[in-house]
Amino acid sequence: MHTAKPKKNKNHHDGTSLDDFLREEGILEEVEAAALKRAVALKLADLMEKESVKKTALAKRMHTSRAALDRLLDPSNTSVTLATLNRAAKALGRKLKIDLVPA
Repeated sequence: MHTAKPKKNKNHHDGTSLDDFLREEGILEEVEAAALKRAVALKLADLMEKESVKKTALAKRMHTSRAALDRLLDPSNTSVTLATLNRAAKALGRKLKIDLVPA
């Protein structure tokens, strides 16, 4: 007895890049912003750990509230200003560097 092979559904995204897929879905910029924010938040948390700086102390150095620092360290919160990033960098003895690269 011969059984027929089930037909495969052709995925119209086969062979496209992730960027192409995200662009098609209309979420590329949102995903890129979230990835950048996550990287910044992780870098800040790493620096805080290396230098044994607690959140309360960093907030004080930045002249901001602990809640504002928590928002900065929240990888999912993409609302962050350059001024806040700059204050955090300075409070950790760093300089903020931003670069524009080809898309």
